[in-house]
Amino acid sequence: MKVVNIGSINIDYVYQMEHFIRPGETKSCKKLTVGCGGKGLNQSIALAQAGAETYHVGIVGAEGGFLTEKLREKGVHTDFVKTGEGTGGHAIIQVDESGQNCIITCGGTNRQFTESWIDEVLSHFEAGDIAVLQNEINLIPYIMDRCREKGMKIAFNAASFDERIKSYPLEKVDWLIVNEVEGGALSGAEGYDEIAEALIAKYPRTNVMLTMGKSGCIYRSGTEKFVSKACRVQAVDSTAAGDTFIGYFVRGIVSGLPVPDTLRLATVASGISVTRPGAADSVPSYAEVVASPLMKTV
Repeated sequence: MKVVNIGSINIDYVYQMEHFIRPGETKSCKKLTVGCGGKGLNQSIALAQAGAETYHVGIVGAEGGFLTEKLREKGVHTDFVKTGEGTGGHAIIQVDESGQNCIITCGGTNRQFTESWIDEVLSHFEAGDIAVLQNEINLIPYIMDRCREKGMKIAFNAASFDERIKSYPLEKVDWLIVNEVEGGALSGAEGYDEIAEALIAKYPRTNVMLTMGKSGCIYRSGTEKFVSKACRVQAVDSTAAGDTFIGYFVRGIVSGLPVPDTLRLATVASGISVTRPGAADSVPSYAEVVASPLMKTV
């Protein structure tokens, strides 16, 4: 079983700040770091670090060669990464002293996917393979339709969230991965349990993975519900926390792990990632995760 991640590739400009900039305020950053990012790239690296055979499909700008090299370095197949026209995708990220972040993204070449190229890429995959998607590229509904026609399974992370997602064919998704804000916007509900129940009612064939930050996560299917608490760690940078969780979550699915074991694996991997600065480079290896003392705390 292969995992194909059709997703964004960004250059991250990370500004370490005392606090997030307020309207009308000008303030110097404590440090600037330029690195690899994008939800797609981060999740592909997390998948590969977790041990899944991962193929990334993406488009970089002329300045983005080092992003492709980073994917290869981390064990991701880059046969389907190409260079587009104009500026590549990038993000401006503020990280405050508590490790929280706020992010502005620019799509750039991430918005240059074409139907013909998607068809060509998907011809290399087959029924039973897993497609991982986020909302940082164009043509998401088309990609969902083609993957379902091929009998592939779909894991969709509804981030970055916008109103277009409400019109996507989410009934074709096998695993819908959302946080409280995304899940609330999709379901119209408030409160973690209420959001999970509302999403299951709306998409009964879809498994819902609701992440709750410091409160842990809820997994809900038509017949099962599992809750996992978060790790207690000293956060440095939460930029890649969600992407790390998703990569390890999908790895657990690919491996056929029971859901509670999958949630534990993903939770610990995410917990380790927030103790380190940066995005792609903060993702731990599988060996590190399973050997971590945190495995005994969740």
